[in-house]
Amino acid sequence: MTSFITTANATEIKTKESRRQAVSPLKFKKITLADIPQINRILQDSTSRTCDCTVGGIFMWIDYFDYSYCIYRDTLFIKGVSELYPDKTAFSLPLGKMDIAHAIGMLKEYCMQNNIELRFSAIPEDRLEEFRSVGLTDTEQLVDWGDYLYDIEKLATLSGKKMSKKRNHVNRFEAENEGYRLEPLTPDRVHRLKVDYDSWLSPEDLERPTAIEEHRQVVNVLDNLLCYPFEGLILLDGSGRAVAFTLGEVIGDTLFVHIEKMRHDVAGAGETINKSFARYMLDRHPGLRFANREEDTGDPGLRKAKESYHPEMILRKYDIIV
Repeated sequence: MTSFITTANATEIKTKESRRQAVSPLKFKKITLADIPQINRILQDSTSRTCDCTVGGIFMWIDYFDYSYCIYRDTLFIKGVSELYPDKTAFSLPLGKMDIAHAIGMLKEYCMQNNIELRFSAIPEDRLEEFRSVGLTDTEQLVDWGDYLYDIEKLATLSGKKMSKKRNHVNRFEAENEGYRLEPLTPDRVHRLKVDYDSWLSPEDLERPTAIEEHRQVVNVLDNLLCYPFEGLILLDGSGRAVAFTLGEVIGDTLFVHIEKMRHDVAGAGETINKSFARYMLDRHPGLRFANREEDTGDPGLRKAKESYHPEMILRKYDIIV
């Protein structure tokens, strides 16, 4: 039997062949501290208030989510794994000058060539419509990964009836720690801070792998503080020992609080560093409106603590499956 190939069929075959032969321009590589400046340059133009679109949100989770990155045409692509399914490759929200439809198209091509299912993870709720506009409607909410967003002025003043317990904790700390002081967390203070911080690990913590890993990550940030666009504060008691410290970064009108640690045996230390840092950063950045204190990752104790500060909203995030 004679086989006929029409002009349309021939064109389709040629197009498919060229796609198979084409090489995606997206080349992903592991993220290192040396990459912070060029990644941060793009993040500074981000309009998202979710912590995933910050230096801290990326660099402090590199190992956990196996992040790698690519910058193409002034657009940042992050490849890692899904928060819901750690065995599945997932891409973060593309950020930069490329429109979202074009960026999604490039990722589709990359995944086809590498035999990967295209999945996006931690996409902010306010960006879902952009994905729906190009036909991507299959979503799944990341229930434990929503960010807690607060009015930073309320954190800085603890005014109002709802915050009365927080004010009482601060007042107790001030009364019981005469001569306490606050100092900027700068590289020259890191060594002394680490000595105090190491002493906060209890025998129970030393038996919990997650506590040890978290401690290691915080120390790693402190050791490389000059590399990060972070600002911080240390709370010292009357004898000069650190009892709490915090680190965060500013993008637009939002302060992202990435690290907040305190001695739990010192009453009011947590509330005092929280209030003081909000005030400190407002004075340094008068345009700030919000503080993002990140997610609770499903931890009941952490969730209760974050809810006790009465967030303005929870920034929900979603996986999108293509």
